[in-house]
Amino acid sequence: MGSSNGRSLLRGLLIATLAFAAAPAMAEAEAPDEAKLELGRTVFLERAQPACGICHTLADAGTEGAIGPVLDDLRPTVEVVTRAVTQGIGPMRPYTDLSEEEIDALAHYVAHVTGAE
Repeated sequence: MGSSNGRSLLRGLLIATLAFAAAPAMAEAEAPDEAKLELGRTVFLERAQPACGICHTLADAGTEGAIGPVLDDLRPTVEVVTRAVTQGIGPMRPYTDLSEEEIDALAHYVAHVTGAE
């Protein structure tokens, strides 16, 4: 093996090692905030009026609404939930009585428990 190939191999190993070493730190940075998720669940079940579960099925919340989409199947992203809650979509009216913190928590909760994030 020539020195050029040896350097390329070493460079590749170094990059792979650094990427592998950084993976746990990246996973920790992306770990869900449990307090935010709990607030989101509370908003989904209680604070939003009408409650989200009246229309939507969401396994984690134990709801079986049959009017809107099944969120477990839809797997909406944080952005999609935020837009639907703030602007409304189809027959769903916007929720004007929720704070930005509540909307953010709700969006992260739904995205997280459905596997979208």
